[in-house]
Amino acid sequence: MIFKKDNFVFGLSLGLIAPIIAMLIYKLYKLEGLSIAEMFQWFKLNPNLVSGFISVSLLANAILFTIYINGHRDKTAKGIFVLTIIYAVVAMIFKYY
Repeated sequence: MIFKKDNFVFGLSLGLIAPIIAMLIYKLYKLEGLSIAEMFQWFKLNPNLVSGFISVSLLANAILFTIYINGHRDKTAKGIFVLTIIYAVVAMIFKYY
């Protein structure tokens, strides 16, 4: 099963994919009438909406991180954590600049 793997690179890939999936789900739920390009333009015009978007995306990684920590799969959890930090920094740069 996918949750049994304990590999740092696997954690990095999960940490990259989970927020993207969460972003797409959020987009389908909240911004269904906009294309991806229009969504990013909307966020550029309304930076206060980026916080909710970031929160949903990082929540996906938090859930995965918790699953792997509780399962004693520390290498995978480290990979997820590293990508979560990188993703959060990039998202904050996008929000404030």
